[in-house]
Amino acid sequence: MTHATKGELESGLDHVRAAPKDVGVLSMIVRRPAVGARDILDEGELNALEGLAGDSWRHRHGAEPDPDTQLNIMCVRSIEVIARDRSRWALAGDQLFVDFDLSKENLPAGSRLTIGSAVVEVSEEPHTGCAKFVARFGVDAQKFVNSPIGRALNLRGINARVVQSGIIRVGDPVTKSAGR
Repeated sequence: MTHATKGELESGLDHVRAAPKDVGVLSMIVRRPAVGARDILDEGELNALEGLAGDSWRHRHGAEPDPDTQLNIMCVRSIEVIARDRSRWALAGDQLFVDFDLSKENLPAGSRLTIGSAVVEVSEEPHTGCAKFVARFGVDAQKFVNSPIGRALNLRGINARVVQSGIIRVGDPVTKSAGR
C-alpha cells in the first residue's frame, strides 16, 4: 500500500475536525505485548500500574517508565486519513483509538476522559511519532501530524495516564469529565 500524499492528508482535515467534542466512542483497543506485536481486543483493563493490562509499556524503555506516556490515544478520523485501511491502524502503535476530538482546544493537558469504567488524564507530554511511524505511514504523514495544525489538532494523538482503573470495551462511550 502506498502512503497518503500531503494533499490527501490535508483533504481529510474537515473530517478530523468533525469528531465529537463531548461524547464519542471507543473504536479499537490494541495491546502491545512485545515489540512489534499487536493484539486487537474487544475488552481490556486499564490500571494505574500497567496502563492497558498486558501491554509492554512498562518494559519498553528499560528504565522506570514515565506515567505520562502510559497510554497513547489516537482519533480514528486521523488514523483513517493517515492509514487509509482499518487493518493498518494498529501499526500506529497506539493502544486506544477513539472517535473523539483530541485537539488541544477541546482536550488540554489535565483534561479527563471517562472510557467504560476507567478514567484517564491527558498529559502534557506531546505524542509526535517516531521512525517506525515514518516507515509505516511515510514522511508526509510525519510532517502532517507535526505541522502547526497537526499539533493543534493532536493528529498523532495524545499521551495519557490512568487515574481510575476500570474495564473498557469497544463501543464504550468516551466522555469528557472534570479535570484535576
